[in-house]
Amino acid sequence: MPCPACGALNAPGRRFCRRCATALNPAPKAAPLPWWRTVWPLRRRVRAGSGRAVRLLVILAVLAALCVGGVWLLPAGRALVEDTRDKLSKPKPVTPVSVEASAEIPRHPATNTTDGLSNRYWGAPAAGASVTYTFRKPFRLIDLSIINGVSKSPDQYDRQARALQLDMEVTTQDGERHHKELTLADKAGPQTFPTGISDVTSIRLVLRSPVDLTDGRHLALAEVEFFQRG
Repeated sequence: MPCPACGALNAPGRRFCRRCATALNPAPKAAPLPWWRTVWPLRRRVRAGSGRAVRLLVILAVLAALCVGGVWLLPAGRALVEDTRDKLSKPKPVTPVSVEASAEIPRHPATNTTDGLSNRYWGAPAAGASVTYTFRKPFRLIDLSIINGVSKSPDQYDRQARALQLDMEVTTQDGERHHKELTLADKAGPQTFPTGISDVTSIRLVLRSPVDLTDGRHLALAEVEFFQRG
């Protein structure tokens, strides 16, 4: 067998050249891996061509996607945690420090909606009237309970007109406003609406969709209660 380095002839079975000691049967070199097999997991093996640049771009793209996904999922995860805490906690009532209405019928002020007595109500002359509740310190509003009409008693409930829809505007500590439409059933008794809004400082309710509002009658809203985590 001729030596691949010096050309000297060697007897069969020899592993190294008798003259220059070059290996006569060198192990074949492994073929380079394709670039896509070197991206993950990271490998130190040398590849041919411009695979290193491609691998770097792929790694950067994956990292960017993970960052974007984390930013997108963080608010959703936080909302899920807060919602779970709302469900596990016992609601605790919150009393506003001030109640102001855009319009009131004499002897039926808007403060009647927070006095804890369902047989006294806020009387508003027409749809579009609003009432604003302001709170002493920010809190997380988890539920809102409303008693529509004159009273929670079925035989007194429809003595005056009712608003079957309320536009709710919630203002938080940072000045952000959240809007929600509350649809009320035309029946006596409390109706509860889950909210889940943090850092609430004020709540404004606007009366919409009146029913039975005829001459000599006005809109009645008996009670509004706010609940935070206990």
